[in-house]
Amino acid sequence: MGTQNLLWRDGGEMSGDHTVTMKLTKRAVDALVAGPERYSAWDIELKGFGLRVSPQGRKTYIVRYRTMGGARRMLTLATSEVLTTEEAREEARRALARVAMGGDPQRVKAERRAEMTVRELCELYMEEGTATKKETTLHIDRIRIKRHINPRIGNMKVTDVARADIQRLMIDVGNGNIRKDATPHTRGGKGAAARTVGLLGGIFNFAVEYGFIEQSPVRGVKRYRDNRRDRFLSPAELARLGDVLSAFEKDGADPRHITILRLLALTGARKSEIACLRWSELDLDRGLLRLRDSKTGPKIIPLGAPALELLSAIKPNGSKFLFPDRRRPDQPTANLDWAWVRIRSKAGLDDVRIHDLRHTFASAGLASGEGLPLIGKLLGHAHVGTTSRYAHLADDPLQAAANRISTRVADALGIGAQE
Repeated sequence: MGTQNLLWRDGGEMSGDHTVTMKLTKRAVDALVAGPERYSAWDIELKGFGLRVSPQGRKTYIVRYRTMGGARRMLTLATSEVLTTEEAREEARRALARVAMGGDPQRVKAERRAEMTVRELCELYMEEGTATKKETTLHIDRIRIKRHINPRIGNMKVTDVARADIQRLMIDVGNGNIRKDATPHTRGGKGAAARTVGLLGGIFNFAVEYGFIEQSPVRGVKRYRDNRRDRFLSPAELARLGDVLSAFEKDGADPRHITILRLLALTGARKSEIACLRWSELDLDRGLLRLRDSKTGPKIIPLGAPALELLSAIKPNGSKFLFPDRRRPDQPTANLDWAWVRIRSKAGLDDVRIHDLRHTFASAGLASGEGLPLIGKLLGHAHVGTTSRYAHLADDPLQAAANRISTRVADALGIGAQE
């Protein structure tokens, strides 16, 4: 590593840089550690293919070449977090092939970087930067890009976006100033604004990783606090909801939607965990749902007797899903959210979301005296700290306890109900 070589940076200036040569493999790349100065490791098989290691441990695949006119270039591919070693090798091989045909990949990349819009960046991010995200998260990301990001900054060049643009977008979404054709899920608000800026942070960090920009414009933006609402139904509200569900069922509403909503209230499961439930995940003999995947990975949901009774009544339908879509049986049922809007309106619960049925389950557990660790296991939380956010939902049992205690004290004091 002590060898000195003259290398050219992207901007064209020369700098001294420590270098080593080796066959670049995953194992070799993983073994490289940060030093006091930046250094480069060059592949002994593919001339011009290398890896740059920063003092902070950042590993970036690069390609060194000369143009047909003799100009030295350094093309940045991506970091080792974005591309595997073999993927980077193939990218380098393609870049060097373009050079051999008279091309200049670095100049093309610079031109593309200067012209790329935020809309195009979002498309590239969804294609190449979301490998670790779950499909439910991707679905929400697409909605936020379509409803909140593209209408405001989608046509701006990536290199022109400044922190002030992100700040204005956040305020705009926070105030609910969105497209007129927005759905009930995309009305905006401070919570939606905070999460949209969080998504933009990931998108622009992706742009930094790919070398499109030097620094994310989201960096330094002060976001709204994402005060996620913890709404739960009181016993009286639950009774109203039950009456409405029964009435809709008698009036011919989709029975799948009715059953899903009842199961959500009876299990504390997330919407997708019930709506997308597969027959292979149902274990009636042991009274369990064995989900192959969820927000927190594989998960087991114990079933209470009422939930088990509902599930036992469902007949085989020829689909892999318990609640298949009528038009596309190979897909889970659609339009549950729209059904919920009608149901909650009829029940006078316009501020209640489907997810609040999960909160209601947690609240009912607290009301019956169950501890947070046990409730957390039923909800599938990995840490008790996650469940503790529900602790304040036990307002009704606290009020009941206060009534019992104060009544007992009042009896002892001889005050209260006197004729």
